Amino acid sequence: MGRETLWLAVGFGGQLAFTGRFALQWLYSEYKKRSMIPVGFWYLSIIGSALLLAYAIYREDPVFIVGQSFGFIVYLRNLQLIAKHHQQENRELAEKG
Repeated sequence: MGRETLWLAVGFGGQLAFTGRFALQWLYSEYKKRSMIPVGFWYLSIIGSALLLAYAIYREDPVFIVGQSFGFIVYLRNLQLIAKHHQQENRELAEKG
């Protein structure tokens, strides 16, 4: 596999993860019968963003780099907030039990 083919695979992998997150959110919402965002959405977001950021850096595209960098930070922060919430819930359950 050549260098260009590898980077195209990285770029398409990032796009696939981004598309997959919307499919996941839609199917999860249909399952729950209300609009919801599952944790997997944020994991697919950060994977897609990381792959697309790597691709943008390889392509030396400053617009794409800035856009993906900001998104990566937002997705990471959402995962941190979710983890913090789960830790707090676990502490509350431990205190009750």
